[in-house]
Amino acid sequence: MVQACPAGVGQSLDEVETPALLVDLDAYERNLGLMAAALAGRDVRLRPHAKTHKSPIIALEQMARGAVGVCCQKVGEAEALVAGGVPDVLVSNQVVGAGKIASLVDLAAQARLAVCVDDARNVAELSAAAAAAGVTLGVLVEIEVGMGRCGVAPGAPALVLARQVAESPGLELQGLQAYHGSAQHIRTVEERRAAVGRAAEIAAETAALFESNGLACPTISGGGTGSLPFDLEAGVLTELQAGSYVFLDADYARNETPEGSPGFAHSLFLLATVMSLPQPGRAVTDAGLKALAFDSGPPEVWQRPGVSYVGPSDEHGTLELSGEASLGYGEKILLMPGHCDPTVNLYDWYVGIRSGRVERVWPVAARGAVS
Repeated sequence: MVQACPAGVGQSLDEVETPALLVDLDAYERNLGLMAAALAGRDVRLRPHAKTHKSPIIALEQMARGAVGVCCQKVGEAEALVAGGVPDVLVSNQVVGAGKIASLVDLAAQARLAVCVDDARNVAELSAAAAAAGVTLGVLVEIEVGMGRCGVAPGAPALVLARQVAESPGLELQGLQAYHGSAQHIRTVEERRAAVGRAAEIAAETAALFESNGLACPTISGGGTGSLPFDLEAGVLTELQAGSYVFLDADYARNETPEGSPGFAHSLFLLATVMSLPQPGRAVTDAGLKALAFDSGPPEVWQRPGVSYVGPSDEHGTLELSGEASLGYGEKILLMPGHCDPTVNLYDWYVGIRSGRVERVWPVAARGAVS
């Protein structure tokens, strides 16, 4: 069931039903502009990760500022993006299973579609389906660059798989997927720079191996919000998959910020209501485990000194008040999620706020698209 829209354009913040997913439009638009400025004049394309926002509206606003398309993790997300008018989507993941592959091939008849592979059996399945449908799927060979997740070993094993892709009907070898997601949250600047540098060296060596063996490698895709300055410094990636930059979250705030970073601002918040004041020094909100993702820790209470979110249960969030801090019954507060992506996936609507009033409301179109 789609959630009832929590707000209407023109309403004040106090009139918004909670819990509600808010976007500070000034900060969000500034972030879009900062990313465009950071890449201006550089020989690298932006393909932002739509798994963060799950919204074709945001994807098209990113493309209006220079992105070549977007990437996502699931076929269901790709379906929502293409249905919303996004013309170029990379599923930066493996797509396995006859039903999902059939859906991917159907999308390839409607938009420019690409997918990642790390297994010869998957290459054969994709080729058979694409050739039968008379479409062409772009393919990136995913290599392991330090994340310990998907990816064929770099070097010779990647070359063998790339040759298979290049020789398979219905498939177009486009290059490499070299994403190091765990590097995004390495806290210190120097350790993060080192991890990104190692990944870049691995990707560059494998790309050179492809080309020395007659296989073009025009695309090396990867990177993220946390590694952005170091990805640009290394100069290996031709496509950047940063996604969280549009929103940020409490976990990104724990990273050391390197000199020269674009200065992205926090724009995504959860609006919650104080529903109980059971005793001095404690308040309870209506935002608990079912309203926020906790895999990266609890939310931060936004701009309320002395107020801390200390414990969730299913439908409650307990706050601790210290010093002179106080909260009123029915008061609305802003929470900065610990992890933006899975928090967004809990909601059907974005409520865009500017100067304390609702200016825009739009759907989280790919919410729940987990297949």
